[in-house]
Amino acid sequence: MSEGPIGFSQLARSSAPATEGRSRSMPSTNPVELAPPRDDLAEMAGRPLGEILVASCGLSVSKLGELLDLQAEKGGDRIGELLVAAKATTISDVNLALSVQLQLPLATAIEPTAIPDALVRAVPIAFAKASKVLPLREEDGRVLVACADPLDYAALDDVRRLLGKEVDLCIADGETIVHAINRAYDRATGHAEAAVAELEEESLEAVAQDLEEPADLLDAVDDEAPIIRLVNSLLSQAVKERASDIHIEPFERELLVRFRIDGVLYEIIKPPKRFQASILSRVKIMAGLNIAEKRLPQDGRIRIKIAGKDVDIRVSTIPTSFGERVVMRLLDRSSVLLELTDLGFSERNFQVMHELIERSHGIILVTGPTGSGKTTTLYACLSKINKPDLNILTIEDPVEYQLQGVGQVQVNPKIELTFANGLRSFLRQDPDVIMVGEIRDRETAEIAIQASLTGHLVLSTVHTNDAAGAITRLVDMQVEPFLVASSLIGILAQRLVRVLCADCRAPYTPSDAELAQIGVELKPGERRPDIYRARGCPRCGQTGYQGRSGIYELMTISDEVRQLILKNVDSVTIKRAAMRHGMVSLREDGAHKVLTGLTTIEEVCRVTAEDQRADMLVA
Repeated sequence: MSEGPIGFSQLARSSAPATEGRSRSMPSTNPVELAPPRDDLAEMAGRPLGEILVASCGLSVSKLGELLDLQAEKGGDRIGELLVAAKATTISDVNLALSVQLQLPLATAIEPTAIPDALVRAVPIAFAKASKVLPLREEDGRVLVACADPLDYAALDDVRRLLGKEVDLCIADGETIVHAINRAYDRATGHAEAAVAELEEESLEAVAQDLEEPADLLDAVDDEAPIIRLVNSLLSQAVKERASDIHIEPFERELLVRFRIDGVLYEIIKPPKRFQASILSRVKIMAGLNIAEKRLPQDGRIRIKIAGKDVDIRVSTIPTSFGERVVMRLLDRSSVLLELTDLGFSERNFQVMHELIERSHGIILVTGPTGSGKTTTLYACLSKINKPDLNILTIEDPVEYQLQGVGQVQVNPKIELTFANGLRSFLRQDPDVIMVGEIRDRETAEIAIQASLTGHLVLSTVHTNDAAGAITRLVDMQVEPFLVASSLIGILAQRLVRVLCADCRAPYTPSDAELAQIGVELKPGERRPDIYRARGCPRCGQTGYQGRSGIYELMTISDEVRQLILKNVDSVTIKRAAMRHGMVSLREDGAHKVLTGLTTIEEVCRVTAEDQRADMLVA
């Protein structure tokens, strides 16, 4: 057991000042930026922590004395923990005081991608997370280790034994260390290309076998079969790169794996064709599917944990000419549900949407193509109005997020639990708000309308290009126009556009022709606005985009629109009337987001091509 902080005398070379001027978007070869102990507090070295906090961050002596008395009375927690719990100081102040007390440098930033893989693999992820320690770099036969508690000598001795080298310490916040651990171990164990290369080197036998999944895929052992490592690394890489889908596609002479990231498919790897059967069998085993059945489509589900995240994966297989094709839809169960304010609504649309969801009855429809974020919007609406005095029920296919206090039902056609049957049963459950995953047929539409007319607020989705098209879609389902007119209160059409990467977006002045693509016309003498184009950097994977935001077309059912519905007119006439009452079209909302630097002209044109033609008819 060490008598003091390990490597105490070797800290001079580890305390170099942080590198200046390094852009966040550029890859770093230095895994940590260090701030040496403050010179102005050097005389406080070795003094009690509370005394240093009084001198360095203005902690009141009376508050310190109060907590010291509490510590003496009850024991247990250290004074720093008590001060943070009582909100008398912050964890950053405590770390600064520890830095002064022990004369250890502070880690101001950790770059997990620059940590050598060998150091990462030497320390098990479970131990690293529990002890909040992370090896950062090796220099002159010693390893620099970030730790949240430099006084946990037992854990630090274990680190030294695991690494087989002497260690120097720097202090970092516990949450920062855990976040860096997830990213570092994700990178070290999650490269699909490395797993494919390994397939070429190792001889494979029948590796499709039912193995119990590890608690965390990143905590993989070295003796797992290469096929298992490949599939695990694909899943890990998909989560790391924010992919929503993984496509495994067999062709005549190759096997292709693609990820859908921010709505766009990217080719990831091409595993050797001879390993196709083993890879597909492994996925099917994980999903609980029949590996012997290759002639019929199958659906299954995988639930795993990757880098501390609970991930649900829906697996779908279909037979093709060259083997089974697999698509895996990833859903991060640990991700936080978006609030209504986070969806990208304009001020006008947010206010109108907020008023609509506060209504006691009526139907609100969200419309758009598959993958346009309709379900996310509905969940945000339910989260906004979810209160103890409301009974909220949902019927979905499938249930994607768990909402506290909301009764959620998943459809099951095998036992005739359809949207229509579930909705009919809901009406006997005394609901205030009902969410129906999708209105697909006349029966579901009519039950939803009857529910809204009898005092329930109903939220649902339909598949149409714009808001006005949802009305004609209901009429096409043989729903009477007078029922549609009397029940509908609002329709929201939406698309998702990719958001420009803040680190590498490039400003430029667009031409008149480019502005005309999004319906922006300049007045004579008016200066062209500066907007941004995508460029690409390591942070965004060279795509130029990171994340997505919505563009919206929100129609309220005014008296004029209601009269037009009763007359069974076409959607263009309805849209023209709605725009006279203040509705902003999808393309106009997209143009606003282009002018504010959120996205690009190309993105808006990509997702609103159909709507541009409709806007021309309206004009």
